[in-house]
Amino acid sequence: MTEKVDTTAALQQRDATLEHAVQTERPRLLDFIRRRVRTSEDAEDILQDVLLQLASSYSVTEPIEKLTAWLFTVARNRIIDWYRKRKPESLPADADDPSTPLNLDQILYDPTQNPDRVYARSLMWTELADALDELPDEQREVFVMHELEGRSFKEIAQITREPINTLLSRKRYAVLFLRDRLQELYNEFDLQ
Repeated sequence: MTEKVDTTAALQQRDATLEHAVQTERPRLLDFIRRRVRTSEDAEDILQDVLLQLASSYSVTEPIEKLTAWLFTVARNRIIDWYRKRKPESLPADADDPSTPLNLDQILYDPTQNPDRVYARSLMWTELADALDELPDEQREVFVMHELEGRSFKEIAQITREPINTLLSRKRYAVLFLRDRLQELYNEFDLQ
């Protein structure tokens, strides 16, 4: 009987912890996700996936130690998964270096699913997400809309109300930064 009461109390404590985490972190998580995906609907879907994973992963016997960090890590991974499912888009060629990969498909997708390459690509996605976070908002927005969401510069110009030449310039700076930022990792894993 005492064991049943202890279990019930533990479950109530778990539910209270989860409810508090959801109430406290939901707005921050949603904002974090919204800044990285195209639509509010996609952000809500990803947030629901994160919260579902929290509910299914959180246990009384092994509670998640750093819940906020865990939630943001899961959110970042879900965002990466969301981008992986999207059609890869071309990157501008580097005229000075013809060996530079020309599209995200070459860098981030491997139909053979070799474990080493899967790991390398997973690491590349994580580094890409981190590198995108380091970009100024305007450059990140243009890069994500054009390269990851497949929008044309004309569409982006209509959305942002910025001249196309400004958008092209922002994208160019983003590509140069990302190439520089990811080159060492690219060389380390020889992703060709």
